[in-house]
Amino acid sequence: MGSGAGERGWAERRPVLFPFLLSLFCLALSEQIRYRIPEEMPEGSVVGNLAKDLRLSVHELPTRKLRVSSEKPYFTVSSESGELLVSSRLDREQICGKKPACALEFEAVAENPLNFYHVSVEIEDVNDHTPKFMQNSFELQISESTLPGTRFILEVAEDADIGLNSLQTYKLSLSPSFSLINKEKQDGSKYPELVLEKPLDREQQGYHRLVLTASDRGDPPLSGTTELRIQVTDANDNPPVFSQDVYRVSIGENVPPGTTVLQVSATDQDEGVNSEITYSFYRTGQVFGLNSKNGEITTLNTLDFEEIKEYSIVVEGRDGGGLVAQCTVEINIQDENDNRPDVTFHSLVEMILENAVPGTLIALIKIHDRDSGENGEVNCRLEGEVPFQIISSSKNSYKLVTDGTLDREQTPEYNVTITATDKGKPPLSTSTSVTLHITDVNDNAPVFHQTSYVVHVAENNPPGASIAQVSASDPDLGPNSHISYSIVASDLEPRALSSYVSVSAQSGVVFAQRAFDHEQLRAFELTLQARDHGSPALSANVSLRVLVGDRNDNAPRVLYPALGPDGSALFDMVPRAAQPGYLVTKVVAVDADSGHNAWLSYHVLQASEPGLFSVGLRTGEVRTARALGDRDAARQRLLVAVRDGGQPPLSATATLLLVFADSLQEALPDLSDHSEPTDPQAELQFYLVVALALISVLFLLAVILAVALHLRHSSSPAAWGCFQPGVCVKSGPVVPPNYSEGTLPYSYNLCVAHTGKTEFNFLKCNEQLSSGQDVLCGDSSGALFPLCNSSESTSHPETLTALTEGDTR
Repeated sequence: MGSGAGERGWAERRPVLFPFLLSLFCLALSEQIRYRIPEEMPEGSVVGNLAKDLRLSVHELPTRKLRVSSEKPYFTVSSESGELLVSSRLDREQICGKKPACALEFEAVAENPLNFYHVSVEIEDVNDHTPKFMQNSFELQISESTLPGTRFILEVAEDADIGLNSLQTYKLSLSPSFSLINKEKQDGSKYPELVLEKPLDREQQGYHRLVLTASDRGDPPLSGTTELRIQVTDANDNPPVFSQDVYRVSIGENVPPGTTVLQVSATDQDEGVNSEITYSFYRTGQVFGLNSKNGEITTLNTLDFEEIKEYSIVVEGRDGGGLVAQCTVEINIQDENDNRPDVTFHSLVEMILENAVPGTLIALIKIHDRDSGENGEVNCRLEGEVPFQIISSSKNSYKLVTDGTLDREQTPEYNVTITATDKGKPPLSTSTSVTLHITDVNDNAPVFHQTSYVVHVAENNPPGASIAQVSASDPDLGPNSHISYSIVASDLEPRALSSYVSVSAQSGVVFAQRAFDHEQLRAFELTLQARDHGSPALSANVSLRVLVGDRNDNAPRVLYPALGPDGSALFDMVPRAAQPGYLVTKVVAVDADSGHNAWLSYHVLQASEPGLFSVGLRTGEVRTARALGDRDAARQRLLVAVRDGGQPPLSATATLLLVFADSLQEALPDLSDHSEPTDPQAELQFYLVVALALISVLFLLAVILAVALHLRHSSSPAAWGCFQPGVCVKSGPVVPPNYSEGTLPYSYNLCVAHTGKTEFNFLKCNEQLSSGQDVLCGDSSGALFPLCNSSESTSHPETLTALTEGDTR
């Protein structure tokens, strides 16, 4: 940094707001804060209090997170004070070049809520560049025959500063033969011309050494020097003369290399070698080429208006005698629409809530086109049908905002394509795509897959078994879609609900906590709720009706005939003259089950006199099948089985005591003569036990006898020692009795052969009969054969005994 900049210190910082009327129509985003600072300020220097100018208090800074959004980080914002600070070197010449006005424009971003503010910092020039010649010295040949007043264009110096800080004047060291004139071009740049004041004499002085000084008018002024070496040549009277002092031409930037720009022309009145002119550039250039013979200037490389807009070239024409003439060629580069617009996103919101209201700011879009004029004017638009729109914020700045309702469940993300088109001919465009992700909001309640559930559960189910499963789905994401199930209502008592059913919160499986009883509870209804884990949580309810099915778990119960107070069966009296079909009595039974399990059928299981009575299959009515005969006993015993229709069926028995008498006085003596008959089943079990015990004893005696006979024939007397008392004891083989306690292991048929004498015959059961078939069989001798039934013995085990008749007949 030059001494002038050091003495100036800090430059003025001056924020400038837009006029008041403009603020009535624009938001805070369109307000522009202006500052003016000198270049080359040290890092950390304060530009201005940005927070104060934006009317933000210091307490808001931690939450608003004020920062600078810029492609190049020239500035930063202090998080404590909100001051705008210089963060990198500010070189006005590097940033803006020769532009008369240099301003850095950027956006200040404040969050919570998100907002953008336009800031413009004008960089003032500081005299930090010294005018500088390209060479420390250069030579000039002047013929001694050159007339006084002849002018020579000298080398110009370069000064990167502008205004008064740029190069303003040239000075020449004192010389009696030469003087200096400061000339100015149309663009305002200065260049020196050397004027010959008096004729030269090579013989007296062949060289002239002068100092050329270039100075600016900065504070303090800076200057640069170069040495001018003038060689006086021998007489060549006429120097070359160009047809024009200044050549001006315009050319498009998109011309290919090798294109002819123009042709310079110079003439010399001399003859011979002194009239032969050779053209050359005063400075060697890499952009243009020059034909040394004809003065044709052509392009060597591609031109770029965005880099250099104008070229100023000095062309020399030298004759054979060494005389030189110069002309200036000014080449103006015309802009072509050769740059596509550049689209840049700033502060892009990556995740957008699906409940965002229309107008929510999504991103700030910057459009830049390096072309000028209409070629640099850009229009921006969105492609396709998307719920977004672009709003112009300021020059080449746009806002991307929402323009409709968003639904993540329908469209989880949008591929937004923004097309920027300039106004050139033909227009150029650039399309940039960005993917906007929609963030889930808990806006969908769980939905059950069925409007209601009905489940059938058979009674006597095992506790803990699953009886049903409800399922719901939620189209949201994450915790918003995680569903928990619970029971919220029931037609059962609240205290008893937990002892009946429960539901898994994760899977929705409904478990039975106990075994259901159809006879106690045939149906109940639950209200299940599915609740997601969103905030706030959403829920849905569904009804579940549980129907408890019946199983055949209740045997029939005989209501009539009932037992007497002492446990004995009551008797029914039948007239002796009863005709066939006479209704004697009716067996009444009930079954707690329902349906087929409660359909009852009545069957005669045992009868004192087969064929004397019949029982209605469905009604249970006991009627006489024939008239009472002379040989028929007055007292009859009838065993009736009641069987339900379940699978397997269950049954119960009823014992009927029937007395044939015409009056109660006639029936009483008959009843008193005979004691109450014993239980046939108990009597049969007693005889079986006695028979088995007798067989066991006989078998044991046979074994002992066989052993004794075997030992007796043995020659060893020691074998008899075992039978001596106190010597040794050997037990014979023991055969366990083959019967079960209380009931027989197999089904048997019993037959009573003669009156007064009971005989047991164990017969094999050959065929199983259906439940609807009568279970009585008889012969002429009056024997009874109870039929064995495997299903009967399984569902309701009973032991049938033969009815012992002594002198009853």
